[in-house]
Amino acid sequence: MRSVGILGTGAYLPEKRLTNADLEQMVDTSDEWITSRTGIKERRIAADHEASSDLAVHAARQALDKAGISAEQVDLIIVATVTPDMSFPATACLVQEQIGAHKAATFDLSAACTGFIYGISTATQFIATGSYKYALVIGVECLSRIVDWTDRNTCVLFGDGAGAAVLGPVKEGYGFQSFELGGDGSGKDLLKVEAGGSRLPASESTVANRMHSLFMNGREVFKFAVRMMTSASDEVLTKANLTMEDIDLFVPHQANLRIIEAAMKRYGLAAEKVVVNLDRYGNMSSASIPVALHEAIEEGRVSDGDTIVLCGFGGGLTWGATVLNWGGFTSHE
Repeated sequence: MRSVGILGTGAYLPEKRLTNADLEQMVDTSDEWITSRTGIKERRIAADHEASSDLAVHAARQALDKAGISAEQVDLIIVATVTPDMSFPATACLVQEQIGAHKAATFDLSAACTGFIYGISTATQFIATGSYKYALVIGVECLSRIVDWTDRNTCVLFGDGAGAAVLGPVKEGYGFQSFELGGDGSGKDLLKVEAGGSRLPASESTVANRMHSLFMNGREVFKFAVRMMTSASDEVLTKANLTMEDIDLFVPHQANLRIIEAAMKRYGLAAEKVVVNLDRYGNMSSASIPVALHEAIEEGRVSDGDTIVLCGFGGGLTWGATVLNWGGFTSHE
């Protein structure tokens, strides 16, 4: 089994910023209310002409450039999203065509905010076994298209963006050390878009009742998130024979600052070891973790040999975490 790591990352954030002050003009809310309860100050909103595939292509090209990999070398493209361009074909197919990765197998993956973790776990298996050499994993969302802008409890939380990573072989001892994935379908009604699928296809009634918009039971999701943030991290560290004291950087899903602070308190983590960018982007679901990781790398917060934990949770309910030993890059011939 080959060691597998991340060779390069990329991100794309739409130009438009929607601030808390802007939201004050749209719904009954305030900057103080949003900031104190979530830590979010603004979020990015895709332009009218931008769909998820457009955001994904920008992030993908940057990741390939950082990795020194050409699109023709990519064997597999996985796009994690709950806001695909359309039901089918997969958004991954649209990305493949746009970047010219003509030999790549393609598929989408739906695990909500945990999608990127699920995606890199899946891609790792293909590369570790020798089936493929290079994979492109993208987390992308245009959540602004499914938010109910009259619901003040949810519309303040979400934003649009894309993050990508190129995975490939690395030297022994580097790369992904362990994964932990989980799901609990009994929580299916806590975070969902109810209509638009085969059970409730689009109709005048579903549109009128806003059933194509995101619904969230915030209180229950918060309790789940606090619990799973530490539980998934504990499991993945145990599998890697590590403790949080061995970790150089913790990259959590960017859903709520209070959830992240609870994990920091639980583990005694100093602020410099934790990546937080939700104040600028809000919750970008599957794009959250790869964008945060990319920004940490670009800011010089990641060095060769650093041990990194990525941890996420989301609708489904789903959760996942991984331990990554950064570096060990080899020739891309």
